[in-house]
Amino acid sequence: MNVASSGSLNAAIERASAVLGVDPPRALREAEAILKLAPADPRARLIAGSARRRLGDVARAKAILAPLAAAYPRAAHTQYELGLVLEAVGERRGAIAALRKAVALRRDLPEAWRALGDLQFLEGDAAGAEAAFAEHGRASIQNPALRPAADALFEGRLAQAEQLLRAHLLRQGRDAVALRLLGEALLRQERHGEAEAALAQALLLDPADHGAKFSYATALFRQQKGAAALAEVETLLRLSPREAAYLNLLAGCLALLGEFDRAIETFEDLLANYGRQARIWLNHGHVLRTVGRREDAVNAYRRAVSLAPGLGDAYWSLANLKVAALSAADEAAIEGQLARADLDPEDRLHLCYALGKALEDHGAYAGAFERYATGAALRRRTLAYDAGEQTAFARRSVALYTPAFFAARAGAGSPAPDPIFIVGLPRSGSTLIEQILASHSAVEGTMELPEIGLFANSLGEAGAGSYPECVAGLGGADLRSLGELFLERTRIQRKLGRPFFIDKMPNNFRHIGLIQLIVPKAKIIDARRHPLATCFSAFKQHFAQGQSFSYDLADLGRYYQDYLDLMAHFDAVLPGRIHRVIYEDMVDDTEAEVRRLLDYCGLPFEVACLKFHENDRAVRTVSSEQVRQPIFRQGLDQWRHFEPWLGPLKEALGPALETWRAAQGATRSGGQLRENEAPASPSGHIQR
Repeated sequence: MNVASSGSLNAAIERASAVLGVDPPRALREAEAILKLAPADPRARLIAGSARRRLGDVARAKAILAPLAAAYPRAAHTQYELGLVLEAVGERRGAIAALRKAVALRRDLPEAWRALGDLQFLEGDAAGAEAAFAEHGRASIQNPALRPAADALFEGRLAQAEQLLRAHLLRQGRDAVALRLLGEALLRQERHGEAEAALAQALLLDPADHGAKFSYATALFRQQKGAAALAEVETLLRLSPREAAYLNLLAGCLALLGEFDRAIETFEDLLANYGRQARIWLNHGHVLRTVGRREDAVNAYRRAVSLAPGLGDAYWSLANLKVAALSAADEAAIEGQLARADLDPEDRLHLCYALGKALEDHGAYAGAFERYATGAALRRRTLAYDAGEQTAFARRSVALYTPAFFAARAGAGSPAPDPIFIVGLPRSGSTLIEQILASHSAVEGTMELPEIGLFANSLGEAGAGSYPECVAGLGGADLRSLGELFLERTRIQRKLGRPFFIDKMPNNFRHIGLIQLIVPKAKIIDARRHPLATCFSAFKQHFAQGQSFSYDLADLGRYYQDYLDLMAHFDAVLPGRIHRVIYEDMVDDTEAEVRRLLDYCGLPFEVACLKFHENDRAVRTVSSEQVRQPIFRQGLDQWRHFEPWLGPLKEALGPALETWRAAQGATRSGGQLRENEAPASPSGHIQR
């Protein structure tokens, strides 16, 4: 090889560099040939070091790159290569330092940002890793026209990013990168259905975009479309089997689908490599709690707290077990974190809820309410909830679903009697009812299934009018098809092969009309509890997702009244169709209420239903630990400790405070109705 002239040397360097990524042995041979004639050439030394790293000869790669980086401290690519080599030889801190130098010298090195993020994640620096991954996303955008939108997205200016991206797509038409960025902006705004649609379009244009596929899988997961999300993440794992983000999402999908053993195994595998990552310990704790491994769950949450003392969700998860008080040391630690000016708002609201629970446990009710209210206000600010829309929806449903409407569609839908729906408000005893029924040999408990809500959303988005009015346009074949689709999509949750299964999504009370049309032989159980007990219990609970009405006392009262109005309507137009379980009655006379419940479901009495607390099934709600204990009465009046601060709730509830037990047309007391009863004084305690 003739490299005597400057031009020949540059050409030889270019040839070696061009083949480095695809043929490292050849790149190494050419670089070494150059170095024989120009031993000090830094470009050839960099190629040689990089080639040896790619070939696995990391010791000799380090011997080349370390002195080169010292000699040329402002060479960004040299610092990047040194960082990769130091990582390969186990010098993680040195690797992070070198990669930080590389991105400080050149911000537009996406792979350096990605490597830095991976190492920081491995070290447990979640915030640093997230920032590095954001910079990786920004640096990966090659189109200058998209840079302003990418900057807005990765700096958290989500509305601006969305506006810029929609304007770009309007001008340019179909653009895979712009659609991916739009999907990510929507995902960060928790507009998961819209994000799914944008990311699906991006993948149609560029199926090989792994970032778009991961975001798409995430959007599916957050809508509880577990099977679809699992298929996407398994595709990604076939390409990158050790990618931590993919494995974490895999574990989440498995838990969503009830594959708890596999989920726990995946988390344990992750923690073997990422044991300093607090959020993985947190997620692991959630699954352990679900399967009843309480002590292991507590240990996982404690490990998360030790790694990230400001991780509010870990403290809230400990408090939310509801079976043991947080310690004085925990309270002091939480107070210390809340004093930080730089605390993330999400951590702050979780810590407020956790401290509220701790103060409530030892009788400091004024302080507890103040912390609950602060946490709720922080959450409410992030939500675009409109109580008026819920009231309007209830009224439109009443107008649509008349006796004549149902009579005209009698016989439509799937004839399968399999589903048992438990509806109502959160914190009304639905988990208790589920646990009782799931203790019967003919019934399988599943979870709060999303399918009915997803059907409602898709009908409203299909262009045939708003929901529920668009239901009027469905023919008999459409209704039967939807019923069969519901059974098909929920089959993955039915692990035991029992004839009946439970869907305990409480918000399905809004969709009773749709349920009646698509699965008319399904059972519907309304879990109802004193409105002040229900609403305050929801107010002091931070839900993982949904329940946007629960973070303001006035919103809660209005939502409860809308629920009563809608249920009273269905009691009137579908008399006897819905069985009502009054929470307080279940506590007062458990066996009688259980017998009536089983009679309504057409099931013979089984004593196991009275020993529901001995059932070791997985329970995926915040009441998981309580329903693993016998019924106890100590706390049914707990809300009364907070009555001095519940004025806005009482005002919003209005007549519901007196009429909440009314059961016009619903089955009560073995089929006899008890209408317009005044509320009994609460006297026991079981939570959802």
